[in-house]
Amino acid sequence: MNLETKIETKDLNFYYGNKQALKNINIVCPANRVTAIIGPSGCGKSTFIRTLNRMNDVILNAKIEGEVILDEENIYSPEVDVVKIRRRVGMVFQKPNPFPKSIFNNIAYGLRINGMRNKRNIEEIVEKSLKEAALWDEVNERLRENAFTLSGGQQQRLCIARSLAVEPEVILFDEPCSSIDPIATAKIEDLIQKLKESYTVVIVTHNMQQAARASDFTAFLMLGELIEYGETEKIFTNPKNKLTEDYITGRFG
Repeated sequence: MNLETKIETKDLNFYYGNKQALKNINIVCPANRVTAIIGPSGCGKSTFIRTLNRMNDVILNAKIEGEVILDEENIYSPEVDVVKIRRRVGMVFQKPNPFPKSIFNNIAYGLRINGMRNKRNIEEIVEKSLKEAALWDEVNERLRENAFTLSGGQQQRLCIARSLAVEPEVILFDEPCSSIDPIATAKIEDLIQKLKESYTVVIVTHNMQQAARASDFTAFLMLGELIEYGETEKIFTNPKNKLTEDYITGRFG
């Protein structure tokens, strides 16, 4: 299977002060596929995914070595525009974090700060983004209501719609279902399958079943090291490393 690479890490090391959180990570995330990052708590999953759009830049005394390549360009090169990188690589966090604004303005906000003023264009993109996030049918008559009136699962899909509105190429999900119920989780998983038709998706999850259901490729991290990476089906049915097997069968973690 010859897949186009969208984003990859090369010899990636990350430090919080003197503490090394990631050790020599080499992972390829193919275009229009879902790559899952799994591993026990504290293994570096969230740190890793935040290196993919430079979210760790804001951390005091953080240091990165190696490369993160997006379409053949190292996003840590000095000449790279970080704002543009974060527009191209969107992020959905663990807990839904809508703005204290209307449903409509949550999505329109990013468009406006990027300079869009045409009311008709904004309305069209808001509708398109909500449809892509499988939320339009539930909220199309409530667009002026505060986003906090939505359920937790709806708020998370609103945050996905908000990230889609600025037309990213890659979407990062950092444990997007950890604070929502199983029905809402199923909707997010279905949505991720649809999103990969148009976007490259990377998802951090502590849920083995979710990784097995929702991803095409899986990377298993432990204590900041990449233990195994490959097609999800092979990782879950025939892992090469004993540590991987022990983790996915629930012997630890």
